[in-house]
Amino acid sequence: MNRQVYEGRIVNKPWGHELIWAHTDRYVGKVLHIKKGESLSYQYHRVKDETIRLLSGSMDMDIESNGAKSKINLRPGECLHIVPGMKHRMIAVEDCDVLEVSTPELDDVVRLEDRYGRTEGDKR
Repeated sequence: MNRQVYEGRIVNKPWGHELIWAHTDRYVGKVLHIKKGESLSYQYHRVKDETIRLLSGSMDMDIESNGAKSKINLRPGECLHIVPGMKHRMIAVEDCDVLEVSTPELDDVVRLEDRYGRTEGDKR
């Protein structure tokens, strides 16, 4: 049996960090740790398709799809499918951990607003 062990890698972000625990040419698996009061960019993806599941904490999501804006609160165990073109932002109400599984286009981020001064393609 050919066993390959992958420990993953941690990528520090201004809002916390992400643990990339799987990265293949077909999918990526991450755990995002978002610190209380912090948020990711208001963004969308051109190609990347992702599904998230809140593992712990409390998180608000700003979402916009087909011109309709809304804010939803996710509780542990709840999931959300984010399709290409859907504008979204994760906001940590409490420290939270988010499981994300997506297609492998990690650089496909179009930032519309960012409190940390990052722009499109900025990997911070």
